[in-house]
Amino acid sequence: MATKETLIIIGNGMVGHHLVEQVIEAGALARFDVTVFGEERHRAYDRVHLSEYFTGRDAESLALCDADYYAQHGVTLYSNVKVTEIDRAAKTVVTASGRYAFDHLVLATGSFPFVPPIEGRERPGCLVYRTLSDLDAIRDAARNATNGVVVGGGLLGLEAANALRGLNLDTAVVEFAPRLMPMQVDREGGELLKEKIEALGVQVLTERATQRIEQGEQSRLRIVFQDDKVLETDLIVFSAGIRPQDELARDCGLEIGERGGVVIDDHCRTSDPAILAVGEVALWNQSIFGLVAPGYQMAKVAVSTLTGGDARFGGADMSTKLKLLGVDVGAIGDAHGERTPGARMFRYLDPLTQLYRKLVVSSDGKKLLGAMLVGDNGVYDTLLQYYANSLELPKEPASLILPQQSGAAPALGPGALPDTAMICSCHNVTKADICRALDAGAQDLAGVKGATKASTGCGGCATLLKSVVDFELEARGVEVDTSLCEHFAYTRQALYDIVRVEGIKTFGELMEKHGSPGHGLGCDICKPTVSSILASCFNEPIMDAAHVPLQDTNDTFMANMQKNGTYSVVPRIAGGEITPEKLMVLGQVAQKFELYTKVTGGQRIDLFGARLEDLPAIWGELIAAGFETGHAYGKSLRTVKSCVGSTWCRYGVQDSVGMAIALEHRYKGLRAPHKIKFGVSGCTRECAEAQSKDIGIIATENGWNLYVCGNGGMRPRHAELFATDLDDEALYRTIDRFLMFYVRTADRLQRTATWRENLEGGLDYLKEVILEDSLSLGDELERQMQTLIERYECEWANALSDPEKLKRFRSFVNDERPDPSIIMTSERGQLRPA
Repeated sequence: MATKETLIIIGNGMVGHHLVEQVIEAGALARFDVTVFGEERHRAYDRVHLSEYFTGRDAESLALCDADYYAQHGVTLYSNVKVTEIDRAAKTVVTASGRYAFDHLVLATGSFPFVPPIEGRERPGCLVYRTLSDLDAIRDAARNATNGVVVGGGLLGLEAANALRGLNLDTAVVEFAPRLMPMQVDREGGELLKEKIEALGVQVLTERATQRIEQGEQSRLRIVFQDDKVLETDLIVFSAGIRPQDELARDCGLEIGERGGVVIDDHCRTSDPAILAVGEVALWNQSIFGLVAPGYQMAKVAVSTLTGGDARFGGADMSTKLKLLGVDVGAIGDAHGERTPGARMFRYLDPLTQLYRKLVVSSDGKKLLGAMLVGDNGVYDTLLQYYANSLELPKEPASLILPQQSGAAPALGPGALPDTAMICSCHNVTKADICRALDAGAQDLAGVKGATKASTGCGGCATLLKSVVDFELEARGVEVDTSLCEHFAYTRQALYDIVRVEGIKTFGELMEKHGSPGHGLGCDICKPTVSSILASCFNEPIMDAAHVPLQDTNDTFMANMQKNGTYSVVPRIAGGEITPEKLMVLGQVAQKFELYTKVTGGQRIDLFGARLEDLPAIWGELIAAGFETGHAYGKSLRTVKSCVGSTWCRYGVQDSVGMAIALEHRYKGLRAPHKIKFGVSGCTRECAEAQSKDIGIIATENGWNLYVCGNGGMRPRHAELFATDLDDEALYRTIDRFLMFYVRTADRLQRTATWRENLEGGLDYLKEVILEDSLSLGDELERQMQTLIERYECEWANALSDPEKLKRFRSFVNDERPDPSIIMTSERGQLRPA
């Protein structure tokens, strides 16, 4: 047997790990003995979702492979081992434990956080945001802190700010440039981004140069700016950019770029042919690539080079789609329009919905050169395909960035994409690769993912990938499976029709008559879906014995479970109106049961930290005081937000409070595919933010204007004007029809915004059905709604009257003691999870 060559990889980050995967997939383990050195104690983990470490994920859940993955394939992994020297002459690497010989060496050492040379930067409480160990240090420092500052307003800086905010710290971001994310957004986009982030409670300070850090008076630290203004804080996180981790390469004499980085050629070779470099440590054509997708491409090229292939790295598209502190930001190509003479620009700015879009097109208007998005990345995938594939733009390019109701161009369908269209940039998967996977035997989305690894990196291409797979399957004559799950070979809409038409009132009956034989008793998909359908049709108490087994945790206990195992209590406060007597009751209950109290954005008061066994007693007192459940745990009507309207406001033209209360009581308890929020504004000044809700109502001199399908959750969407100057009865009738049609036809867990976007015929079709009764369903939809209204009862009042239902509310089946694992701590005068 021929002697294997020795391949050493220094670095076990995302790119280093991907390199190992590529070696394995290429069958190169028959040729190489592979050894990997990772400086961190953890094996490779997902840095793209690093901030989720603060929301419950641990190192194991972030890991990119199983613990025995390397051993299974015969790869030697040394974790928590630092390589201190590369001896090129002897072809060895040196660690504290000895020397290791190599035939081939790959540097995948990545980068390190840049900390500006600020006096005092080494004080306790000055931290960086890069690794899991860094995050552990931040969490430890935050335990006894009340506020934190991030120095750096770029991508990583805003991620760090989100992390501090998630640790319940008052957070500020300090940026030297005139705007946040200066590489991705322009002045208008930066101003809007700042406005949106400040609205989330994060202070933003731009054009601030930090002069020194010293001991604070009120807090642990004080930042002194060059204008001698100061900012006190308990901890500081530096996130002012990254630098290539090229120290090993420098010390062994490899060619280094003027500003850092190991110089590589198109084959990822350094100035020493035996040594390659990939990822953020590598400098190609004077460029460092700080995204994971280019690093993955380099890893693939490096394996080709090692195995005698001729693959080349030719640069990478640095387009990015991000969600920072819940705010969408997208940048494609030459987003600033600086690289192409004669480029033309289109801009769309809506300050009310906080939406900014910009197109950069060629001088003849036929090609997309770049784009910029702030506030909504809904058109990102379409724009990226126009850019990446040099597709000819529509006759009116601006239509691509206008809201749909303004005549915007439709999304680019899978059939319009060329075979070369890049679907997944992380793994370099094109439409042609997907087609080849299907032709080779992949039969569904999971099969395509397994064959190509598409959408297994950052996951940003998931929606586009599914649409391409479904389109290509249908083009091959394959029926795309739209079954709800393995237990029901129907869509959610079909099941709704079956339940309603046949009058089926239990899950067992539905399973017996229409379930797939031999597949068990249901699952986490079909049970809550069917529960919602049954409630939408018959509105029976969800705590009835026949329905309880279908509920998820929140519905089972009629309260939202919090991260420490306690629950929230949310009584209904219709329209935000509450009497002083009821307000005092809430305070007394919160004080008695030591609950954390917060006023929500939906004009309600949430009480957090209730132990499971205390829920009946808490609700007993609240219901005795006249409260009823607010359904904050259900996929149902949550809130109807209102301004004070004509009752108090000098600008109000209608009684928005009265209307909000009427609507909330009319639709309370309505179960739907997703939660629903209303807003009622007494005039066009829009203090209730009605146009950002699923149902928005704005008063006019002649009645009410109705807006529908706003909200959108992770992808905010502006509601669309549906009908104007409606009187009260016409408003109720229109909303009745709209909501019941949505309940009938939407998919499971589909918000009204997404439902509207996927509705064939769009808003015009919806108007025909609801306003013109084109399907002759109007009367039936109204009757269905009236039945649900008449059958409403408070779910907590129902449960409190039934001793059998109350037995469910204890932490241990055989012990009435409280859960000892729940530990609370005090912060700002209230209890919170420790």
